Amino acid sequence: MSYLKCLRSKGSGREYPTKALYVCEYDFSPLEADYDYDALKRDITREKIEKGPKSLWRYRDLLPIEGNPTAGLDSGFTPLVRANRLAKKWGVKELYIKDDSVCHPTWSFKDRVVAVALSRAKELGFDTVACASTGNLANSVSAHGAKAGFKRYIFIPYNLEAAKIIGSLVYSPNLVAVKGTYDDVNRLCSEIANKYRWGFVNVNLRPYYSEGSKTLGFEIVEQLSWKTPDHIVVPAASGSLITKIWKALTEFERLEFLDKKVQTKIHCAQPEGCSPIATAILDNAEHVKPVKPKTIAKSLAIGNPADGYYARDVVLGSGGSAAIVSDEEIREGIKLLASTEGIFTETAGGVTVASAKKLIEQGAIPKDESIVLTITGNGLKTSEAIQDSVGKPTTIDASLKSFEEMLRPPKESLKV
Repeated sequence: MSYLKCLRSKGSGREYPTKALYVCEYDFSPLEADYDYDALKRDITREKIEKGPKSLWRYRDLLPIEGNPTAGLDSGFTPLVRANRLAKKWGVKELYIKDDSVCHPTWSFKDRVVAVALSRAKELGFDTVACASTGNLANSVSAHGAKAGFKRYIFIPYNLEAAKIIGSLVYSPNLVAVKGTYDDVNRLCSEIANKYRWGFVNVNLRPYYSEGSKTLGFEIVEQLSWKTPDHIVVPAASGSLITKIWKALTEFERLEFLDKKVQTKIHCAQPEGCSPIATAILDNAEHVKPVKPKTIAKSLAIGNPADGYYARDVVLGSGGSAAIVSDEEIREGIKLLASTEGIFTETAGGVTVASAKKLIEQGAIPKDESIVLTITGNGLKTSEAIQDSVGKPTTIDASLKSFEEMLRPPKESLKV
């Protein structure tokens, strides 16, 4: 049984059929999946969810597919780690890492959105899927699309990290590197989507694709024993992850799965070289102004974010804030998380950690309240970003003498 009712315009509120549509024809606002919440409230319980599979599909009733899932069956239900050592370093009481860098087939949260998008693509009769990507989505569509038997066209900016390019090519898709930024790639994909009958996961399938991000929010609540944290720090590229984590919290509230109303503050984390959403939040600006990206955090390098306005509204409406961090702060954030909690995150995670540190120091996040940091991808994908800042190994001869000489402290220089 499916509880998907329609696609609804986020601007006008108009209803649309559940097809490959993504924009309202009246006000050009994005479309979003809407559900029969009365039926969900009647049929779905915490207990039913807890008995579900150890994957994102335990929330299948709250996702926009009509039949059984056909992609990403092993995605989701990643660890929520109590980060005691990092908490002590920052002087905070209760800190958690939602670690989406592990337990996913392609090591990022994009496996969540692709699982939903490709399952829906199969239901809508597509035989070819495609995407515009800054890297992680490319890996995920390449992998899950291969397993699901789709033809795949993957469009990326030409200057992505080598590990992410290899992480797509290994699955043998049609990988197309475009001379331009992600925004240039995305514009091209919109034109292609209008001409070819392909399922572009983040264009004409976007209302379904984006719903997969809700499962990250659902898991945080369930893993906290059905409680919402006081604060969640979220990295922003298009802004969709912010809006969908918030939608997850409010849907659980609407279904009466929570003991009290949602009071979580959502905080936006962005890099200095691409921070249109965070800038709008900090300036309390009405509009999100596009920028030209220049940052080591390439997975966040979207200068004209599709959901930027809505992400801004979520953050300000929840009472949250934003932080903007430099490339050097990003590197330090990566190393800090690794050295305290043993988690190696990609540059987007470095943005999250560095932003959280800044928000705590500024008092935007009180030290005595519960905090969740969302880590969205694995550090092995962007290792070149920190290769010059982690030091080098000590080289010795294959002898005990050489080893013990290494252990001795260096002699002080003789004073004249």
